[in-house]
Amino acid sequence: MSAKTSPEAPLPIRSVLQMVAQWIGRLGTVWVEGQITELTARGGTIFLTLRDPVANVSARVTCSRGVYEASLPRPVDGARVVMHVKPDFWVNKGSFAFTATEIRPVGVGELLARLERLRRLIISEGLTNADRKRRLPFLPSTIGLVCGRDSAAERDVIENARRRWPAVRFKVEAVAVQGPYAVGEVTEALRRLDADREVDVIIVTRGGGSLEDLLPFSDESLVRAVAACRTPVVSAIGHEQDSPLIDLVADVRASTPTDAAKKVVPDVGEQLTLVRQLRDRGRRVLGGWLDRELSWLRSVQSRPSLADPVRELDRRAEQVDALRERARRCLGSSLDRSADSLEHLRARLVALSPAATLERGYAIVQRPTGEVVRLAGEVKPGDELTVRFPDDRVTVTATST
Repeated sequence: MSAKTSPEAPLPIRSVLQMVAQWIGRLGTVWVEGQITELTARGGTIFLTLRDPVANVSARVTCSRGVYEASLPRPVDGARVVMHVKPDFWVNKGSFAFTATEIRPVGVGELLARLERLRRLIISEGLTNADRKRRLPFLPSTIGLVCGRDSAAERDVIENARRRWPAVRFKVEAVAVQGPYAVGEVTEALRRLDADREVDVIIVTRGGGSLEDLLPFSDESLVRAVAACRTPVVSAIGHEQDSPLIDLVADVRASTPTDAAKKVVPDVGEQLTLVRQLRDRGRRVLGGWLDRELSWLRSVQSRPSLADPVRELDRRAEQVDALRERARRCLGSSLDRSADSLEHLRARLVALSPAATLERGYAIVQRPTGEVVRLAGEVKPGDELTVRFPDDRVTVTATST
């Protein structure tokens, strides 16, 4: 087309639009799935918008009233449908739309089967594991609240939370909680609150409803957005019997909006009671410990060593004097016995001493070598001998034997 045109030889817009219409007309028919919005009827033609429930993508669809009424139950705004459509391009207006030749509503059974497949998928990926779930802060400074505009769920959460802790603060993100825009708005609100550093915990809540009303909270993109949040998320969707898939990946699941407020915010009365109980318990423990220590101190003070310290010193001094006197007696007696024994030994030595024998008139005859002569036969004439007396000695020469 560009090779046949130039600024000097342009194509009329009708020709270009006709070429586009011919190209689109060759695409044929196709089965598509989406969610109906903006459903209107004009004469015998039905106009609606078919929106992708995951991505922010939509397209205009037209069909005859007969095709619309042939679908039972008849589709309404927010309904999930499967359509057999043919793409058409309107040359006069330069607009694109689908023409539906058959409409089939997606039944509850099919929806439940899809939800079950998605549930198994997120479980297999570990998004529901307990080790991924974070603990809620004890007292959050700011609570992010994702809820419907002026909804009863918003009032329940805020009123019950402030009744439990009046100083609690909220950052409310009012979004659509059902219908074709719910998934996108809730996901965007989660992203904003998760990026806010002041928000310590996020509550996603809405009241009860039918399966179709709660479908946005089982959408795969929203479920993965909740799992990716760094801030702890509390899911409080519907009532106790309702269980959208967001409950599986949220860090805490609350059965109702009121239950969510109780799980996130502590009760000031309960906390004051707990403080009083702990204070009383601490007082009892400390009082018991002081009583035991005082009793031990009194028992120590009553001991004689502390009651009258001087008396104990006197008693010890008496013991020292007695031991010293006993030692003196023992040592004197030992010395006396040793002296007597020494005298006896000296007397025996004197009695047995050779000098004592010499004093009685005896003498000792020795050779010059000091050898004692005991027999006269051992002496030869001319031998020089020494005769020893008690006080002196004399040298003699033997003349005969």
